[in-house]
Amino acid sequence: MEPMSGAKTKLDRVVIRFAGDSGDGMQLTGDRFTAETAALGNDLSTLPNFPAEIRAPQGTLPGVSSFQVHFADHDVLTPGDAPDVLVAMNPAALKANLSDLPRGATIIADKDEFSARKLSKVGYATNPLEDGSLESWHVHTVPLTSMTVEALASFTTLTRQEKERAKNMFALGLLSWMYSRPTEGTRAFLQGKFGSKHEILAANLAALDAGWNYGETTEDFASAYEIGPAPMRPGTYRNITGNTALAYGLVAGAHRAGLQIVLGSYPITPASDILHTLSGLKRYGVMTLQAEDEIAGIGIALGAAFGGKLGVTSTSGPGLALKSETIGLAVSLELPLVVIDVQRGGPSTGLPTKTEQADLLQAMFGRNGEAPVPIVAPSSPADCFDAALEAVRIATTYRTPVILLSDGYLANGAEPWQLPAITDLPDLRVTFADGPNGTDAKGGPVFSPYLRDPQTLARPWAIPGTPGLEHRIGGIEKADVTGDISYDPDNHERMTQLRQAKVDGITVPDMEVDDPSGSARILVLGWGSTYGPIAAAARAARANGLPVATAHLRHLNPMPANTGAVLRSYDRVLIPEMNAGQLALLIRAKFLVDAQSYARVRGLPFTTAELLEAITALAP
Repeated sequence: MEPMSGAKTKLDRVVIRFAGDSGDGMQLTGDRFTAETAALGNDLSTLPNFPAEIRAPQGTLPGVSSFQVHFADHDVLTPGDAPDVLVAMNPAALKANLSDLPRGATIIADKDEFSARKLSKVGYATNPLEDGSLESWHVHTVPLTSMTVEALASFTTLTRQEKERAKNMFALGLLSWMYSRPTEGTRAFLQGKFGSKHEILAANLAALDAGWNYGETTEDFASAYEIGPAPMRPGTYRNITGNTALAYGLVAGAHRAGLQIVLGSYPITPASDILHTLSGLKRYGVMTLQAEDEIAGIGIALGAAFGGKLGVTSTSGPGLALKSETIGLAVSLELPLVVIDVQRGGPSTGLPTKTEQADLLQAMFGRNGEAPVPIVAPSSPADCFDAALEAVRIATTYRTPVILLSDGYLANGAEPWQLPAITDLPDLRVTFADGPNGTDAKGGPVFSPYLRDPQTLARPWAIPGTPGLEHRIGGIEKADVTGDISYDPDNHERMTQLRQAKVDGITVPDMEVDDPSGSARILVLGWGSTYGPIAAAARAARANGLPVATAHLRHLNPMPANTGAVLRSYDRVLIPEMNAGQLALLIRAKFLVDAQSYARVRGLPFTTAELLEAITALAP
């Protein structure tokens, strides 16, 4: 079904939030709307938000699941501070999201769900759709449930409950009509999902059509809207989430290195999709093993690295804590290992489905002894691909474990991604040790497992079983060059310094500063997923006449060589973080710069408005 050809109201941007019970299919609805939006060429950013419980109590506030998508005819940096349109499938969805909705915004509510019992469950004494309390918003009460059931009346083998489950497709059809989205992609998706269940497939397609037709024939909506495509570089694009991009980046990195991936992982929110995605890519030389726990997962990955594979393990904050001893072992063995931490709210179990950036200090220092580890952090869902490639480069080139710090916002959020040409990706080919690299006291050939490359300080990577390359492994300190067990104090200090020097010497690009006016005296420094909100806030500040510069750290250890010089060239430095000020602590300690921390720990990404306020407050 194609978008209607009649007159449409043109818009440059829209933020829509689908909200309902965790069983209402809001994540699927939002995902399909996003996919069709990406196909039309709009730039977009999404923010899924769902309960931690597998099945939260139905119709309650803790059970509300939502999906927000911001799409536009221009560059989109965030999922939007607040929705222009709220689709509320029940009273709980309305109550949980109304405070985010600006006055004058649109509410589309399923009035069938606003029964006395369901209203009382969330504390409504009267029906807000009827008592005048929503007069500041444009409210459309649509009987989504009953119209879906009526549209499926001919499906006699389906129960009423089964028919009601298709109301999310009715809502998707209505919103697709309203915003001139095609539905062919959704039809193909449904065919793939329910192809063998003909009655269920036909019912969902019928509900989708019914929603579209309702929008086209009802007088409740004045017209459809049209948002033109955003200007983008020529190329092939697809919509991608951070976790999927990260998985693809690992596969691409392994391909460019000529290595097989071995992922040892234990499922944990919000990192599990990396395991799921990689498990479907076996044809590309990917081996995935779902371990019995976090410690076993990283043990598998490190064992694979010892065997000459690209060892990878994925987790979130609680799992990173459990993996710390084996990360330390990898530091001692000096073997390549990629450790992915998709950060979530903590401490302990914390907020499993909410985003946070509070694992930075754990990644920096969360191991016993002096155990330095490089840290890389992607800035957007699509950037997770490039960050994964960079983690593979560092791990294989410098023979070290690398921690990649993503977070829940990046992992589940989506944006358009331009598919790169394989030939444009970096050459990461690895050379293994193939024979003796020195001589013993008698002049005979010998393999020295800790004889370092003078440029990278990396030790040789020797595949077990290769004749003549036998050497010790284990966590007890090794003697420099020979790799023998050593308790010598001077040797321990030397090895400690060498491991630190190797990390400090990793080649990373200089920090780039975005300062269009060249006259800014305020620098906003970010890392990870704060990139989009910081860029949007800086754009708004400049539009208000306030010059402001921005810079972003992808490499957190080691930091770019020019970091200190950049920081000291500005009068004021502001560091927004979704933690209690961890990067600010490191910056102040390392560079003696009076950086100001703007720290929020709410389980949500920053809004443009709050960062604009923080930037404005720093202005002289």
